[in-house]
Amino acid sequence: MTKLVRFGVSLDNGLLKQFDLLIKEKNYTCRSEALRDLIREVLIKKEWQMGKEIAGAITLIYDHHKRELVNKLTDIQHDFGNITISLQHVHLDHDNCLEIIAVKGPPREAQRLVDTLRSVKGVKHGALTMTTTGKDVD
Repeated sequence: MTKLVRFGVSLDNGLLKQFDLLIKEKNYTCRSEALRDLIREVLIKKEWQMGKEIAGAITLIYDHHKRELVNKLTDIQHDFGNITISLQHVHLDHDNCLEIIAVKGPPREAQRLVDTLRSVKGVKHGALTMTTTGKDVD
């Protein structure tokens, strides 16, 4: 179990008021939990910048009627098999599909994968959301 340490923080009154509004908006129960999340967010971004292993999700929206598009996307995912760990395919409507690709690996490889996927003709939108694998974050 982690030992909690208390420490004081001095803030400008206006900044504290803005922080308290954010806490309320995000439904935090206390300032401490909001501050812990902000610290974790900065540390996780540092992990990405240092090239540490990340976990993430790539979301794609595409027109499944586009000729050979599904085959191209599948081939690309196989080319990145070292970081692709799972896939979910959702039919949004008659023309549009959503794919959610779970990835785990170096941030540069995940970025390269999403860039490659969204550059395929017929892909309407693609985005990568990165987070930590949780190994180095308490």
